[in-house]
Amino acid sequence: MSERKLSKRRQKNHSAARLAAIVDSSFDAIISNDLDGTIASWNKAAERLFGLSADEAIGQSIHIIIPEDRYNEEVDIVRRLKLGEKIDTFETVRMKSTGEPVQVSITVSPISDKRGKIVGASKIARDLSEAKENERRLRLLMREINHRVKNQYAVILSVISQTAARSHDIQGFERRVRERIMGLSHSHDLLSSVDWAGVELRSLLSHQVKPFNGAGEFRLSGPDMLLDANAVLNIGMALHELIINRVQFADIDRSSVDVTWEACQGDTLDEPTFQLAWRETAIRNPDLLAQGNGFGSLVLRRIVASSLGGVSEWKIIDDVLTWTLAAPLSKVKIRDA
Repeated sequence: MSERKLSKRRQKNHSAARLAAIVDSSFDAIISNDLDGTIASWNKAAERLFGLSADEAIGQSIHIIIPEDRYNEEVDIVRRLKLGEKIDTFETVRMKSTGEPVQVSITVSPISDKRGKIVGASKIARDLSEAKENERRLRLLMREINHRVKNQYAVILSVISQTAARSHDIQGFERRVRERIMGLSHSHDLLSSVDWAGVELRSLLSHQVKPFNGAGEFRLSGPDMLLDANAVLNIGMALHELIINRVQFADIDRSSVDVTWEACQGDTLDEPTFQLAWRETAIRNPDLLAQGNGFGSLVLRRIVASSLGGVSEWKIIDDVLTWTLAAPLSKVKIRDA
């Protein structure tokens, strides 16, 4: 044999070995079968995807991985290959050795012999399970975002309309709307920073206080508690109104605020209750909220409690202001947190 022929054979063997290595290391299942449907090759990715070893699969009918209601797909593949038609990648369902269906995309290529006659098919099957699950989660997320955005539009519209009804001039209206929407935005920032997975009540209060210099002393007391998104937005709105009221109408030099919360057993044994209390001293204008003509009054008396399925109370005795909220713990706390 001449040196030239030996060189060509070595090159051919090297190319075949390299192709085999590529096929075997592919993340996608690569399978070949003849036109009768007998499996001729089966790579490691096919073993992982379908749960059958190469020894178990090779020599078997391709139907071992095709659900009965999809047999017609294989018939159509063979028909089109024989006609020389190009087969576009398509999505379908195949079957694991356990009988469990698996969503895949399949790319089909013809296999020809030395004379160019089509003798079989090479198929690349890509597992779409994770991609489909991600699509499902994305759809759920988009629906949730849509729901939350609509809720926030409703809150913002309420803020605008209620503030407008109680404002005496455009400057005051603009300032209060901006402050209230910024308060909502602080709660949104917190939720976004944790992918809407829940916010600690302490963090919520600190975040609401941060924009106001000279808001005075705050003492916090209560267990660690992760609030769900709805509770963060509503309790955040209440805290914003209380802080604004404090900055405007409390004697900061003499005043202090105690914020306490707890989870306790309610009136019924199966309904634990979340209780929050804001106690503020040295109020300069103790009758302000008692007049009930402000948006803050609406938030603290009705909106927050209604949104959380609870009750709230506003009391002023002498110069001490107390606001309390009681709601079902299930409406406030992240489950199992």
